[in-house]
Amino acid sequence: MGYTKQKILNIAETEDVEFIRLQFTDLFGTLKNVAITKSQLAKALDNKIMFDGSSIEGFARIEESDMYLYPDYDTFEILPFRPHQGKVARLICDVYKPDGKQLENDPRYILKKVIKEAASMGYTFNVGPECEFFLFHTDDNGNPTTISHEHGSYFDLGPTDLGENARRDMVLNLEEMGFEVEASHHEVAPAQHEIDFKYGEALKTADRIMTYKLTVKTIAKRHGLYASFMPKPKYGMCGSGMQNINGSGMHINMSLWDSHGNNIFADASDENGLSKEAYSFIAGIMEHMSAMSAITNPIVNSYKRLVPGFEAPTYIAWSATNRSPLIRVPAARGTGTRIELRCPDCACNPYLAFAVCLAAGLDGIKRKLTPKESVQKDIFSMTDAEREEAGIKNLPKNLYEAVREMRKSPFMKEVLGEEVYKKYINAKEQEWMEYTSQVTDWEINRYLDRI
Repeated sequence: MGYTKQKILNIAETEDVEFIRLQFTDLFGTLKNVAITKSQLAKALDNKIMFDGSSIEGFARIEESDMYLYPDYDTFEILPFRPHQGKVARLICDVYKPDGKQLENDPRYILKKVIKEAASMGYTFNVGPECEFFLFHTDDNGNPTTISHEHGSYFDLGPTDLGENARRDMVLNLEEMGFEVEASHHEVAPAQHEIDFKYGEALKTADRIMTYKLTVKTIAKRHGLYASFMPKPKYGMCGSGMQNINGSGMHINMSLWDSHGNNIFADASDENGLSKEAYSFIAGIMEHMSAMSAITNPIVNSYKRLVPGFEAPTYIAWSATNRSPLIRVPAARGTGTRIELRCPDCACNPYLAFAVCLAAGLDGIKRKLTPKESVQKDIFSMTDAEREEAGIKNLPKNLYEAVREMRKSPFMKEVLGEEVYKKYINAKEQEWMEYTSQVTDWEINRYLDRI
């Protein structure tokens, strides 16, 4: 859009903007902000707003806590879901150190670093996410529950789809902020929804995912609901369990484009319509997927979704024809040629997820890797012997296995940087230890009266 400092100041004045949120994302994908008034906007646009980086997970040590927020002018946006008098705008920021260098631990920096590598190879990385979420009731104090009275399923509409009105308002607010919403619909599970927006350059898309989640949660609250992006939440209606229905994912559709606007994944002469670069990109992701899982599926609950029978992948394979493998090639060809990674969920930090996906794909291209043969049959119906013969490996079964694979990966250390790599692993190992030390209701119900 080409915003300048003066243009932003003029818009803030003419549109009655009184508050500005300077937003950034921590290492684990949580959106943060420093709020300022209009009187401080010029100072912010001159990169002079400082905050305590040591208070943000994964950012800085206490002895180097002073950090500066450098706004990306092109992310300036008035938030339509905030008051219309004394409006609220936002700017997404990069995090810098006092010496004027960008903080290496900033997830946005990590993605920009890999994008720069792709650019040096002549590529632009485009991404289209499919973000699913649940809409639950809140209790009398406004706190989230896991209760819904809805029984809708795939593509249902009102009155069966009780979230239809909320979803419509979400779409309208997103479009007012410049999103091109391509589709919205009820998903497979009761109370589960999806809003898809058009693909775009990776950094802009990661920014939009953070805005998308904030918007969805805010509009849901206005409808007396709570929007949860948790991959597999417990379902409280009638005491039933959500373990028996689909979880929420964030499929990532990826393509590489050259400087002339050509999709380099497309090759009409190939039997699958794919170029050599596309095959190598797929092979790179498959080679590094186990180590990447701690980023794309970053919480204990992520692996409750990645189980057989509910459209979520559990095996590292690819296909041009069916949906059971980890990587699918959707039917569109030509400019629409892309690969779809089906394991990620919305608990991930999108900047880090896109960074490791792009880096893995580029590694495949640089090394001219070739993927194993496309899997044409349903992987879940194959026997263990058939999968072994085809060289199909399992995804990590839990967060512990994923972190263990990440710890063994020099590739992940290089992409994330040594400090982020260590901090992330340490935090996730601690998360796993906290989880395994809990005594759950399942254990009490299964063992208490038996032992």
